[in-house]
Amino acid sequence: MRRLESLAPLSVLLSSLWLSTGVAAQPTLDPGHSYQLAELIDIAQSSQPDTRIAWANARSAALAVGVAESITLPRLAATVVAGQTRSQGQSGTLGVNVGGDSSTSGSVLALSLQWLLFDFGERDARVDAARQTASASDQMFTAAHQRVVHAVCLAYYAYAAAHGHVATAEQSLKNAAAVEAAAVDRHAHGIGTVIEVAQARQATAQVRLTLVQARGAQQDAYQSLISAMGVSPLSQLRIAELPQRPLPQSLGGAIADIVAEALARRPDILAAQAEQQAGAAGIRAAEADFLPKVFLGAMGGYVSGNLGLSTTPPLGPPLPTVNFAGSHWGSSVMVGVNLPLYDGHTRDAALQQARLNADKAAAAYEQARNQAVRQVVAAKNALETSLAANEAAAALQLAAQTTYDAAVDAYRLGVGSVTDATLAQTQLLAARQAASDAYSQTLAAAATLAFATGSLGASPAN
Repeated sequence: MRRLESLAPLSVLLSSLWLSTGVAAQPTLDPGHSYQLAELIDIAQSSQPDTRIAWANARSAALAVGVAESITLPRLAATVVAGQTRSQGQSGTLGVNVGGDSSTSGSVLALSLQWLLFDFGERDARVDAARQTASASDQMFTAAHQRVVHAVCLAYYAYAAAHGHVATAEQSLKNAAAVEAAAVDRHAHGIGTVIEVAQARQATAQVRLTLVQARGAQQDAYQSLISAMGVSPLSQLRIAELPQRPLPQSLGGAIADIVAEALARRPDILAAQAEQQAGAAGIRAAEADFLPKVFLGAMGGYVSGNLGLSTTPPLGPPLPTVNFAGSHWGSSVMVGVNLPLYDGHTRDAALQQARLNADKAAAAYEQARNQAVRQVVAAKNALETSLAANEAAAALQLAAQTTYDAAVDAYRLGVGSVTDATLAQTQLLAARQAASDAYSQTLAAAATLAFATGSLGASPAN
């Protein structure tokens, strides 16, 4: 795991508490505060609908486990029946007709118990399926958080690069102004030409246009960052500058070992694995539904008054009834076996559906593993490329700065040309932008690799 832990300083930035505390309340944004990356992530965790949806799904799945576990417990119910009966008519015996009315009233209090004693593992299978589904929901909750963290990281690094372009363009505008001032001074002393002044002013105007475009790109990057955080596009936040931090080293070791570590910790893989196990449990439950069920039923009751009830209706199959004929107390206890013989192929269809769900879960698990492997390999290659590009860009910036300084000094001394000076200034601008992009892209590549390996947010923020 040490190879993946080396990415922690760049992956950033999660508090170690977010997995256990659920979704926090949405924070109040302070326009005067400069927000660091970790703070932006905290805001996104409580603002993004995806995290709230994932939290609700996890809670719902946890409650479903309680519902599934309750089926192993007995069912106890009470029923109260009260009323009045009345009859009217005639009857005849030995040719003598007798007429009259009768009326009785009273109440019945009945208590029933129903308990499924044995069902060949059907209940256990359904509880297991519910627990695996809850485990999958928990992992998807973690995955939702990691997706938010990753999205905010990438948007923040893109904003940092855009901000660097603005700063570089502003410095280049000063450099262009210096070349223009030198051209104007040479022309004033009769050693320069109008063409030189025009070329220098053209270069200054070009840099000014670049600055305008860079500021527009920065605004676009800001909106992308705000969108990744899940806050209003009208929000005005001050984004702290990207601090300089050491870049990670390329992950050593065999790629197979890195992939194995990633598959063991990625929440989406763990969720797919849990769903696969839930599918297998669903098959066991559906198969057990074809087997007999042993149950215990009991009922007791009390009759008051003269209500002419001989039995009370059952309170739920397969409960027995109680005969109150000739007494005020009654009870019944029964142990039985229930085996449905024909149900219109309902159980057959349920078994087929369970098998299809299991096959789908197995295919989804295989797909998730293959996708994870591709992501890890691509992210590792991207990080290695970014590290190499960062070194090359740093060397290019150093060389471009040296060339610019020499070209401007030579032009001021009259041994160089304005073309060389403006060209050197343009190349320096491009080199500085390339260095800014390479640094931000390296940080983004490190965050992507941490996300691909499931380690993003695994350590507290530094």
